[in-house]
Amino acid sequence: MTETNILEMETLALDDKEHALVIIDQTKLPNKAAYLHLKTQGEIWAAIHTLQVRGAPAIGDAAAIGMYLAACEIDTDDYGVFAQRFHAAADYLNSSRPTAVNLSWALRRMESVVKNAAEKSIPEIRALLREEALKIKAEDIDICQRIGVHALPLVSPGDGLLTHCNAGQLATAKYGTATAVMYLGHKKGYNFKIYADETRPLLQGARLTAYELSAAGMDVTLICDNMAATVMKNGWIQAVFVGCDRVAANGDTANKIGTSGVAILAKHYGIPFYVCAPSSTIDLDTPTGADIHIEQRPPEEITEMWYKERMAPRGIKVYNPSFDVTDHTLITAIITEKGVCRAPYTTSLMM
Repeated sequence: MTETNILEMETLALDDKEHALVIIDQTKLPNKAAYLHLKTQGEIWAAIHTLQVRGAPAIGDAAAIGMYLAACEIDTDDYGVFAQRFHAAADYLNSSRPTAVNLSWALRRMESVVKNAAEKSIPEIRALLREEALKIKAEDIDICQRIGVHALPLVSPGDGLLTHCNAGQLATAKYGTATAVMYLGHKKGYNFKIYADETRPLLQGARLTAYELSAAGMDVTLICDNMAATVMKNGWIQAVFVGCDRVAANGDTANKIGTSGVAILAKHYGIPFYVCAPSSTIDLDTPTGADIHIEQRPPEEITEMWYKERMAPRGIKVYNPSFDVTDHTLITAIITEKGVCRAPYTTSLMM
């Protein structure tokens, strides 16, 4: 591990010399910015599952690079054996975070490379997989920038913007999804006043969003999740921008737990609520939010993590879903790299 400044770091990268996926260990932020070099499928699975790398686009990028590395580990010249082992590796990685559709999307893209290369040699297939993995990452950067370009006309200089969790540069290869509008506006001198929900229980807003935006020189105020209503009532918020891990065909979106509550508050106070997501996050095979599998996290994240001593009685029952579903009726628009989608989403999401 090498410590460095967050602004000098890539969220993730392929190290060809070490045959490793290099990521920022996000569980150590904001107190320590460090690289991890992940070489095995077990290490990459654990990094995704334990949120050392997180955010739907970043998970997809990491999975793509991880599958290239898996291909390098498969020691055979037989295409049938190679394809079988490659598919098993994809299934294994896919089990690490079931709610994030970008994970399965990236894995399908990598598997398509193998399926379409049956007549090629194994070294040629590995080269194609490397090319596809880096292409997925490059597309991520371009997509996030385009999301920001589409979002910027929806706000004005000096606006107060609220965001929940971290859909920032740390959740992508660059710019972020929900924060792309903030980064692009900052470059243009918009002087946004940004409010970041802390985002219990894992504090991604406090540890990651507040960290990266303040490091970029933006005006950021950290608030507890239950303070969102107060800052909205005070008139300090002109728009809400959040990311998401999956968009259902009807426009329901799954994002970090607490997002739905923010949307309800925004609706009450007449504040636009925007969901920012790459089109790869749209899952037209999932009819509604009720069909989205919600990951359950360990109870210790609520009862013990971040505290010097346990903060809940032993034996207490704990409910700890990682995500909630925001109903499409609460969403002002879903912003993708293709443009601004508005209701009815069953039509606009098809563009």
